[in-house]
Amino acid sequence: MQNSAASLPPFAFAGRRILIVDDDRMNLRILGGILKADGYTLIEAATGEQAIELYAAASPDLVLLDVMMPGINGFETCRKLRETYRSDCAPIIFITAKSDSDDVVEGLAAGGVDYLPKPFQAKEVLARIRTHLFNQQLIEEQRNLVEALSRANAAKNRFLGMAAHDLRNPLASIRALAEFLRDGTFGPLNPEQLDLIKTIHEASHSMLDLVNELLDVATIEAGELKVSLAPHDLVEVVGKCVAMENLAAARKKTQIVPQHPAAAMITQMDLPKIKQVVENLLSNAVKYSPPGSTVSVQFYRTADMVGFGVIDQGPGIPDAERDKLFQDFGRLSAQPTGGEKSTGLGLAICRKIVDAHRGSITAANRSGSGCEFRVSLPLSP
Repeated sequence: MQNSAASLPPFAFAGRRILIVDDDRMNLRILGGILKADGYTLIEAATGEQAIELYAAASPDLVLLDVMMPGINGFETCRKLRETYRSDCAPIIFITAKSDSDDVVEGLAAGGVDYLPKPFQAKEVLARIRTHLFNQQLIEEQRNLVEALSRANAAKNRFLGMAAHDLRNPLASIRALAEFLRDGTFGPLNPEQLDLIKTIHEASHSMLDLVNELLDVATIEAGELKVSLAPHDLVEVVGKCVAMENLAAARKKTQIVPQHPAAAMITQMDLPKIKQVVENLLSNAVKYSPPGSTVSVQFYRTADMVGFGVIDQGPGIPDAERDKLFQDFGRLSAQPTGGEKSTGLGLAICRKIVDAHRGSITAANRSGSGCEFRVSLPLSP
């Protein structure tokens, strides 16, 4: 691949099809002589209407279009071609003896990419055409690359989803069996055996969380995240999540304290997915706050939104790391205070779920210490 159009040798685009639209036979003859010498294949039209009719069958790589013609002029012809073929339309260069800035502006506004002034200069004609064909080639290569990357990403998501799905059931079984052994279901264990079983249980639990999050990411990136909306009380949903998370928080002597609004906050939500968001934010707040902390939950209401905020007593978010916060695998420098594991996927999943609800999720450091993650959901679907 050459670095620029100027470095291209003669005949670099030999065989490329150029549609020349001009009612002046002399102009067609002159341009034809210049372009044939560089190996181009030419298609000729005498009017804008004829050019529009020929375009689909000719499938040109570039169009040279006269401005002043009988019937529809060059500007209108250009607009019609652009409207019909949109991003697939070939580059259109206007042919004109006019050099007024108003004409140039009108041509560019119509969708043209350049002007070719009369009388024609062979070197200028070839240089301008090579430049636009070169640019078109770069655009096509970029489009092909994007399509290839999209196919590779789709294949990756399919593989990730299948792998995560196949791993989830065995890991769930390992965790369940470890719980049976830990709880003495199959008889007492000596201290060494109990420690080993606890390690197996913790490891399988962490792996199962990771697999579930990978499966969520694969589903979301494949465009298969569907939300089934129904009216629910946000206060009640958050309250139930707080009660569950407080059981885990007690191990760190941490307490989650929710505000108790006087009125319900009914909004449309996908209950399991919003619970996943709430549980993730509460778990993170406990995870990054020192043992013995208090995590607060507050509720907010505006004319068209309801929401809640989870306020921790952790180290906050470094300004230099804010761009990582809601990214996949976006781990920050802050570490969990109790040795808990973090995949860096939880907040990314939360954001995608909230986006699917047409809501918002933000994070802001509190004065002194700590951070608040706030989720807002629209009152109307």
